[in-house]
Amino acid sequence: MLSLIFVSLLILLISMVVMIIASILSKKSIVDREKSSPFECGFDPKSSSRLPFSIQFFLIAIIFLIFDVEIALILPIIIIINHSNVWVWLMTTFIFIFILLIGLYHEWNQGALNWTN
Repeated sequence: MLSLIFVSLLILLISMVVMIIASILSKKSIVDREKSSPFECGFDPKSSSRLPFSIQFFLIAIIFLIFDVEIALILPIIIIINHSNVWVWLMTTFIFIFILLIGLYHEWNQGALNWTN
């Protein structure tokens, strides 16, 4: 019981020392106007907040997120495939990828990915 309390206090002390050292080392002495502004993307926050924004950036971000989630859903299949029916997982994966590619082709065919408009 006493050793458990000692180890807990030691862990607490070490973590607090590391946090204090990290806080001291992370202080910056040079204050930059761009770094202290809420936006670091080139927009001036003092001007109008209703600046036109290209919808293509939003569409590309959404497509990236969809395919990123798709990869996150497909990767566990590699681990599960040894313990289950291979053909069921193979067909499920192909159907899933096929549906995503049909959606991407539809967006491309409708001109949503065309940057010249």
